[in-house]
Amino acid sequence: MTSKMRALLTATTAVAGLALAGSAYADTMKIGITQNNVGVDSYQTTYERAFVSAAEANPNVEAVVLDAGGDVARQIAQMEDLIQQEVDAIIIWPTNGEAVIPAVRKAQNAGIPVIVTNSNIAEQGFDFVKSFSGPDNITQGSRSAEIMCDKFKDMGIADEAKIVQISGQPGYTTAIERAKGFEDRLPEVCPNVELMETQPGDWNREKSQRVMEAFLVKYDDIDGVYAGDDNMGVGALNAAKAAGRDGIIFVGATNFAVGYEAMERGEYWGSIYQSPVDDAEAALQTAIDILDGKDVPFLNYFDTPKITQENMDQFDKPVF
Repeated sequence: MTSKMRALLTATTAVAGLALAGSAYADTMKIGITQNNVGVDSYQTTYERAFVSAAEANPNVEAVVLDAGGDVARQIAQMEDLIQQEVDAIIIWPTNGEAVIPAVRKAQNAGIPVIVTNSNIAEQGFDFVKSFSGPDNITQGSRSAEIMCDKFKDMGIADEAKIVQISGQPGYTTAIERAKGFEDRLPEVCPNVELMETQPGDWNREKSQRVMEAFLVKYDDIDGVYAGDDNMGVGALNAAKAAGRDGIIFVGATNFAVGYEAMERGEYWGSIYQSPVDDAEAALQTAIDILDGKDVPFLNYFDTPKITQENMDQFDKPVF
């Protein structure tokens, strides 16, 4: 990665070296994390590895690493377990932004600071959280809309293009926010582009391929597809290729390796560059900073720039 991009991606977050710095905390910090669903995609798998690595590299941190497996009830039980263990801080990657709020409130009432990572909880739970560490998903959706619109303008079809959207897991804040950012921004920049339909792909490539297959049967004219992440976007691309439907512009978010490779082949137009390593390290450092008594912003975003076929040479291929 170029020094310019490295500076951009780490401007508002922590890198591993910061996690190695000495802590003012009197004792070892016991930090628990309950993750959304590690096995669902390579982003979450890479995030977990990076989190464990950063925690192990810091002699002042003892990490308790749990995975909810996408199950809200299981995540709530894990929050209860971490409270019972009397950890010093809890990091939660919510399975559902609303359903976890009572458990987050219980942790706060027990005097345990809660840091939300990657995907925020619903706004009514903000009073029980010390900080959110992760990407600005509404901005990501907005930037994806700009990528799509700019491409349509270059193609001369901005006044007539018809598109479909494959969103993430229903009820999941990242999915809601990326869809909102895209849907709010698209009519501002390309008011005549028609979003015909949105269906969830649940962050799953195979399900997204089936969703796209149904779209292709239902709609004779599809000019573009927006997917909430590249895993789903490539599923949609695979469906279009199998059906022989050429010329569709695919735009995603969270640039997975499969998306990057499809961009290299000229089959996938653009995405949003987001590093799970930066995401994991930022969450851990945010927890450390809070326990150290440092002033941490409530919305602790790291930047996620646009990546397209035109500028992808400025970015390293994702490792996930």
